[in-house]
Amino acid sequence: MLNTNEIIQTIEMLDQQHLDIRTITMGISLLDCADADIHACAEKIYRKITRCAKNLVKVGCDIQSEFGIPIVNKRIAVTPIAIVAAACTASDYTPLAVALERAAAEVGVNFIGGFSALVHKGFTESDRKLIDSLPSALSATEHICSSINVATTRAGINMDAVRLMGTTVKELAERTKDADSIGCAKLTVFANAVEDNPFMAGAFHGMGEPECVINVGVSGPGVVYHALQSVKGRPFDEVAETVKKTAFRITRMGQLVAQEAARRLGVPFGVVDLSLAPTPAVGDSVARILEEMGLEVCGTHGTTAALALLNDAVKKGGVMASSHVGGLSGAFIPVSEDEGMIAAAGMGALTLDKLEAMTCVCSVGLDMIAIPGDTPASTISAIIADEAAIGMINNKTTACRLIPVVGKGVGEEAVFGGLLGSAPIIPVHPYSSEAFAARGGRIPAPLHSLRN
Repeated sequence: MLNTNEIIQTIEMLDQQHLDIRTITMGISLLDCADADIHACAEKIYRKITRCAKNLVKVGCDIQSEFGIPIVNKRIAVTPIAIVAAACTASDYTPLAVALERAAAEVGVNFIGGFSALVHKGFTESDRKLIDSLPSALSATEHICSSINVATTRAGINMDAVRLMGTTVKELAERTKDADSIGCAKLTVFANAVEDNPFMAGAFHGMGEPECVINVGVSGPGVVYHALQSVKGRPFDEVAETVKKTAFRITRMGQLVAQEAARRLGVPFGVVDLSLAPTPAVGDSVARILEEMGLEVCGTHGTTAALALLNDAVKKGGVMASSHVGGLSGAFIPVSEDEGMIAAAGMGALTLDKLEAMTCVCSVGLDMIAIPGDTPASTISAIIADEAAIGMINNKTTACRLIPVVGKGVGEEAVFGGLLGSAPIIPVHPYSSEAFAARGGRIPAPLHSLRN
């Protein structure tokens, strides 16, 4: 039974502390849409998505209205298109992205994720076609997101894919240069990608998932920040306990919404992803949580330790609240989407090297980072390789969402709008990684990957 105090706390979290359901994401299998004719395949994809997700937005809005819980986004994740399109004889998969865009408009979702490929151990012909299509597909659509998995702990790092993604990011940046290269914000390069992630741009519907499923992403940086104000100056044991209890309450609300949405849509409930996903709004920042622990500014010495505590405590609180915690579940550090990180990066306290160190202990990786538009493709590939190595060695998910903003340099600002926010352009090292990126091949899996 809920007591009066718990009810009041929940109302305060929703009304004053930016607690929301960041996304209800429907995962849809498109395996039965395969066809040798790409236009027939595209039509099958459109019809299946519009059939399965026709009530997704309505249900989300109804739950928000009835429960008083803000639901910011309604999204869809699909089977990696490189798998669905393997039977297609066409060399360009852009028509499939256009079909996904049509479906997104028809059902009214914010994004569809899954224009993706899994190439951690090598390429199929379809994988290469999809990657070659990325600049055209993502620049021709507004609501389609892509992820490419280039590494796993078990397989190592596909350095041919890493090199190819560096040039792909550059080309996509050039194609969308009139909008501060925003196309790159819809492309994530992963190590150890998970199959049930509800957050964009990395969501796809994995091969081990059911025909259709509902996954929910909950977010509450403002709630955690507010909770920590009650333990100012107290030992870190109490800080961790406070975060854990707060994460428990947040996750319980997320599971309630997820189960209700799944029931109304007639599909299974998958997971609650309890990641702390910030927004550019004041009071909804992961950076400010870290500063509340005693740091003058996010990025100074101690930031990595504070983030490690936060990430671990969030997970511990979440798993006590739900038996089906999944996705990424921890703390995100997307620079352009976090008011505190934008400020820290702008004053030079938060550098690319410090962000890389922080990714060793957080949920994802180098996320929504604007870099100079003249950054060489080989440097982008090398940054991706560094991040993939962190994921591979530490048996965790890491990712890169780098945005080389064409025509802009260090000290200028890229403006994306909405939840994507804005970001100061931060420097990369000036020294060349060309010979490193050109080697290709595969960085072998670490010894500890042999667990059997």
